Amino acid sequence: MSENKNPKRRASSKRYVLISVVAKRLDLHPQTIRMYEREGLIKPTRSAGNTRLYDDRAIRRLEMILNLTRELGVNLAGVEVILNMKERIDRLEAELDELKTITHRLTRDRRAGVDPRHALVKVKVGLPTKR
Repeated sequence: MSENKNPKRRASSKRYVLISVVAKRLDLHPQTIRMYEREGLIKPTRSAGNTRLYDDRAIRRLEMILNLTRELGVNLAGVEVILNMKERIDRLEAELDELKTITHRLTRDRRAGVDPRHALVKVKVGLPTKR
């Protein structure tokens, strides 16, 4: 069988750590991490037994929260705004990269004399749709 398409199977290949490991690594009390979760700043994965599990992405997000609060003095409401803005910027950058790819492909095809109107397979040209 080729690639497994089961999302649960794919997620299980990630490396997760328990809240106690994250707390020790970041010099935080586990209750502080739980508070960040209650505030909606992080959303850890849960095991079948409902244990919080943290992957590298969640840990990086916690590190950003700590940097904003400890080093820059941002309150949790400000942290939420900043994290939401960062996520939006990341999405917009991904869309921009997609548009650049489309533009480069269209430019390359035009230089090569390829006209999408005469393609054997309908070529979708235009802006990407919202996700």
